Amino acid sequence: MDCLPAAKRRRESKDHGDVEPSASAAAPVVVLAHGAGAPSSSDWMKRWKRMLKEALQAADVVTFDYPYITGKKKAPPKAEKLVDPHSEIVKQTAAKYPGHPIILAGKSMGSRVGCMVASLEDINVSAVVCLGYPLKGINGAIRDETLLQLTVPTMFVQGSKDTLCPLEKLEATRKKMKTPNELHVIDGGDHSFKIGKKHLQANGSTQEAEDHALKAIAAFISKSLDGQ
Repeated sequence: MDCLPAAKRRRESKDHGDVEPSASAAAPVVVLAHGAGAPSSSDWMKRWKRMLKEALQAADVVTFDYPYITGKKKAPPKAEKLVDPHSEIVKQTAAKYPGHPIILAGKSMGSRVGCMVASLEDINVSAVVCLGYPLKGINGAIRDETLLQLTVPTMFVQGSKDTLCPLEKLEATRKKMKTPNELHVIDGGDHSFKIGKKHLQANGSTQEAEDHALKAIAAFISKSLDGQ
């Protein structure tokens, strides 16, 4: 991840503090973006931050809030307007952890913006993990343009009952993507992977479903990093 000159990376790394000595140089660093309706301090985000760090043996999982979350206006702007603050966090993270592969992950809107950031010329990331990608817009249109521009390995984790991402539409999009990509389906899960009581009684716990998803993510990231 060399999006800044070496001297500048060293300087900014010093300014941000030293990397933990126990962090392996090969360990990935994840930048995890929140969804439209809840900040990085939400229970969902804190839980997935912890789980991703453990599953990927990550040096760090960096979370942040888009500017609108902390401002007076709580409704999110168009995704394109969030690319700049998101990309700035990625650049700061790369400067703090030189030599570590950067993984972009995001919940819903955060995953869509993350895909936009991954396509920027001055951003170099190793993979993207989409946790509930919002493929279908409010007007019902399929928003696949961002995914079709991607050139880095991409992992989708989707609930089978996610109304914002019909699986048949995602499969059609995946076939058109020019980059390696995989899909892990959480059976019975909604947009936030929540599983209804009846389905849980018949098929097991939410924790088991998340564990399977995390194993799939870890395998995908390991394979993507090995291929570099």
